[in-house]
Formats: sequence, C-alpha cells, structure tokens
Amino acid sequence: MSVSVRAGTPDTRNDLSYRLSALAKIVELGPGRVDPTLIAEAGQLLLRAGDRLKLSGEHTVVALAGGTGSGKSSLFNRLSGLELSPTGVRRPTTARTHACVWGLDGAGPLLDWLQVQWRHRFARASALDRGESQLHGLILLDLPDHDSIRAITDHEADRLIKVVDLIVWVLDPQKYADAATHTKYIAELAGHEAVTVFALNQADRLAPEELAECVVDLSDLLKREGVQHPRIVPTSATTGRGVNSLKSVLAESVVQRRAAVQRLEADLNLVMAKLAKVMPAPEAMAVQPTVDLARQEGLTDALCDAVGVPAVGEAMENVYGVRSIDWVGWPYARWAARLRPDPLNSLRLGNVRDEIKAVTAASVSAQPAEVENAVQALADGLGSGMPEAWQNGVRDAARSQAGRLPEVLSSELTEIAPSLDRVPGWWWLLKIWQYLLVVLFVAGIGWAGAVLLYGVFKIGPAPADLLGDVTTLPWLGLMIVSVLGLGLLSAIASRNFVVLGAGNEREQLEREMRRRIAAVSKEMVVKPVEHELRRYNEFFAALLSTRR
Repeated sequence: MSVSVRAGTPDTRNDLSYRLSALAKIVELGPGRVDPTLIAEAGQLLLRAGDRLKLSGEHTVVALAGGTGSGKSSLFNRLSGLELSPTGVRRPTTARTHACVWGLDGAGPLLDWLQVQWRHRFARASALDRGESQLHGLILLDLPDHDSIRAITDHEADRLIKVVDLIVWVLDPQKYADAATHTKYIAELAGHEAVTVFALNQADRLAPEELAECVVDLSDLLKREGVQHPRIVPTSATTGRGVNSLKSVLAESVVQRRAAVQRLEADLNLVMAKLAKVMPAPEAMAVQPTVDLARQEGLTDALCDAVGVPAVGEAMENVYGVRSIDWVGWPYARWAARLRPDPLNSLRLGNVRDEIKAVTAASVSAQPAEVENAVQALADGLGSGMPEAWQNGVRDAARSQAGRLPEVLSSELTEIAPSLDRVPGWWWLLKIWQYLLVVLFVAGIGWAGAVLLYGVFKIGPAPADLLGDVTTLPWLGLMIVSVLGLGLLSAIASRNFVVLGAGNEREQLEREMRRRIAAVSKEMVVKPVEHELRRYNEFFAALLSTRR
C-alpha cells in the first residue's frame, strides 16, 4: 500500500510519507504477530490518509462537534455569517452535517469523500469582500450532536470526527465536563491538541469571574486527560463574543495548510503509541537475518543422526569388506572356509542391498521425533530473546515443511544407496592374479609329482625329459613355496587395501549423504526461517521508522 502526500510543507510531506510507508510495512508484516485490532486500525488509517491526501490540499476541513444544547449550530451560523444550520429548542436540531465553504473550487471531491449531501453544502462566495480572505480554503462543518438519541446522526458524527482536519469542541458551561464528550472522544484523542480547539460557548451566561474559573477548571480537566496545552476560546454565539478570536485560530490553520498533515500525524502517533504498549523497543530487537554456519552444521549433524547416517555408513563398510572375500581372498582359504559354517550366511548377505535401503528408509521414517527435535532446537536457539509472537513465527517457519521432511530425506538417501553388486576394477585384476598363482601352484605340484613318479620311483619312461629330471625337484619345491608365499602376501595386502577402500567408500557415502541432508535442510528449514527473520527485522525497522 503506497501513500502520496500533497498537503503541508515539503518537510512535513516527506516526513509523513516516510512514516506512512513504514506503517504500510507494519500492516503488511504484522498479521499473525500483532493484535489484529491494531493491524485493522493501522490499515484504516492508511486508507484514510491515502484518500485525504489525494484530495484538495488547499482546503482545511474544520468540524464543530459537541453535545446537545451546546449552541454548536448557533456558533456555526455566527462563524459563517449566514443562517445555514437550523437552531431551536427541539433536539437534536442538526440531523445532517452542514458545510460552509470559503472558496468552492476544488472542494467538491473533498465534500463527496466527507459524504456531505449536496443540499447541505453552502458557499461563501462573498467572503473575500468582507475582509475574510484569510479564511479562503476553509470548509466548516456543523456535525450532528454526538450524544444524539438518533443512531444515524450519532454514527455520522463519529465518522466525521475521525476524518476531519481540525476539530472544534463546542462546550457549554453547564456540561463542559460531560463524560459522553471526554471519555468517548477527548481522552481517546489525547495527542491531537495541534488539531483540536475547545470553544467554551454561551460565555454570555457567566459573570467574568465565573467564566475565568470555568476556563481554569476546564483546562485542568483537559490536562488530566492528556491534553498538555489545551486551546480554549470562550465564545458566545448570541453576542458574538470570542467569535473573532475563534476565526483567527481557524484562519491560522487555513493559511498554514498543515492541519490535514497534523491530523494524520496525530492519528499515526496514536496508533504507534498503542503498538508500543504491546511491542518492545525496536532499537534492541534486530537479529541476524541469516542462520549462521554453526547452527546450520548443528542442524545437519542432528538430522544425520536422526536418519542414521553412521549406521548406513557402517553397514556399507561391513558389506564392502565381506563381499571382497569372494574376490580378493586367497582361493585356498576360501575353499577351506567352505568346510566351516559360511560367515556370509551369518551376515545375511543375500539381502544386504535391501537391508541397507531398509536401514536408510527406517532411520528416516521411523524417527520423526528426532527430526522434529532437530528442527525445534534450531528454532528455539534463533528465537531466543524475541517477543513470544515472533518466537512462535520462527518455530512455525522452521516446521512449515516438517511433515514432508522425513519423506524427502528418505527419497534423497535412497538415490545414493550403495550399489552392492558393484565390483571395483582392481578386484578383477587381483582375482586374475590369484587364480594365476593357483594355476602355477597346481602346475608345480603336478610337475613335482611327475618327477617323483618317473625320476624317483621309476614307474616307467618319462614322457619328457623334464618330467623325469630329479634335479628339478628343489627348484619345483622353491617355486611351490614361492607361489604359496605370493598368494599369502597378496591376500594380506589385498585385505589391507580392502579395509582402506571400505573406509574411503564409507567416508564418501557419508559425505554425500551429509551433503544431501544439508541441501534438504537448507531448502526446507533454513530458508523459511531466514525469511521469517528478515520479516522480523523489516517489521521492527518499520516500527522504528514510524517513531519520531
């Protein structure tokens, strides 16, 4: 909502425009954090300010307001110099608002906005000829009695008292302390003294001493109600006493053309005073608009624990190590192990891939309480020191997608679940090497056996000279032992490489899982929280800007 300011001096226009823009920001950011009644009141002020400031800045709207019997209509006629508003003993005499305009050009839209009926509008075209040029631009309203028994006139008086530029309260000596006026209007409008005048009418009924005493008593009463410097003008519509003084007060406002801005400033100050009662001082309320890295890391750590990242990494590492036995273990050791209970069966490797996925999924979906606790801890840490409503806002922002968070985490981690049938290339090379050693070992045993049969035991002629040459036996024995040693050494080395590779695979998996979890938490938790923190800072910056 934007508000353009045209009335008043450039400085007052700029200041009011700036403060109204800040109030618009408060209205935009305040719902859910500030009392809805205050937000509604501030919104109505913005609408009223926008409407008034788009209309004529050359006219000052002055309303004569008062209760029945105060002589308000008689004073209206005296000020205008015409019998425009009916007077008499029947009350309320004024059923509809009457308007007298000094300088009608441009006043039409303003009177339309005030909802003054056409038949009750009057122009003082001859005012300049009477030496009243200082009143040019005055729109004087005679309001219905605010304490009228007619609901329609009471409503009209209330509506116009809230929107006119300057209010002249017409009080009479007998009821100037009437609670209907003071409690409902004057006390509520404390702080509007720049745009409020008190006309103590029917002064002709009092002796000079009584009038002075009445003025002092009224002044004391107004000060107790928050009007620090009341402007009181004793008047008499019957004799004309004080009317010129009241005209001078009105003329001053008309000439300065600041009453519209002053009224809106006073209304704005009143709204801000109400906000100040329920909101802390904005100067001390600024917070860091972003979630610091330490808190983000803490959230990621907590979510990693909640979804079981260490358990998944450990399971993958164990599977990696056990599966490597089929590929890089010494074949003879594997064949011998088959005579014993199969360790793979004890680890249920037949379904290990499904088990790892189950570990991931179960850790996410089965522990929503831990996910909730991680998110709650972040929100509580960031909201510490904030007003309760804004603390709740941070919590709501952090939990805004908490219902979907376990599901998204599960989906992300399932995508990177390790491929258990994947075989590293070096496993293939080592397996070929080991089976080559097996072939060499078998060949050595066969050759040595042939030498024993044909060269030592002479069971017959050797098919080849090498198969009967006894001198080769030591070399064959050395070869056999060397092959066994190479097989054993390669098995030991491969196990070391497997352990190292399993650790690297685990680190890589956990690092990738952590990266995915950090990305999800950033998108679904951190960003909504940072948006709320920025909203919080903008709100209090606007609150500070509206204050003088």
